[in-house]
Amino acid sequence: MRHGDAHRKFNMPKSQRRALFSNLTSALLTHEQITITLTRAKELRTFADNMITYAKKGDLNSRRLAAGFLRNDEVVSKLFSTLAERYKDRKGGYTRVLKAGFRYGDCAPMAVIELVDRDVTAKGAKDLARVAAEKAAIEAAEKAEAAAETSENA
Repeated sequence: MRHGDAHRKFNMPKSQRRALFSNLTSALLTHEQITITLTRAKELRTFADNMITYAKKGDLNSRRLAAGFLRNDEVVSKLFSTLAERYKDRKGGYTRVLKAGFRYGDCAPMAVIELVDRDVTAKGAKDLARVAAEKAAIEAAEKAEAAAETSENA
């Protein structure tokens, strides 16, 4: 009998597997496209689709279930606001797995998993905002330094 054989084991304990897919699901929902191995991408589909289904329900229990699995308030708020609105008319199949060749080091089959109808600007948006803020802070510090030098010379 094959009771309880629904998911791949990935040669790790249940707690590690749960943490792995929690983090991968958070990354997928944040960036809307990630590159991982093919078998992990195929497993990740079920977790990501379940989270979006929770978001479409929108009730308190669904929010708590999603927050318990994802453990990231920013991702949960994006899930229940942006993504739930985007997929409200779609009945399923929120993710797409595209094969992406083989990894150089160990020749593992790689895949790109992405949300269907994804926002292209979401990938790396947080990093772009951080870099822009750092650049603005550096420029402000340079201006203040230049102003201090001119006041010293005067």
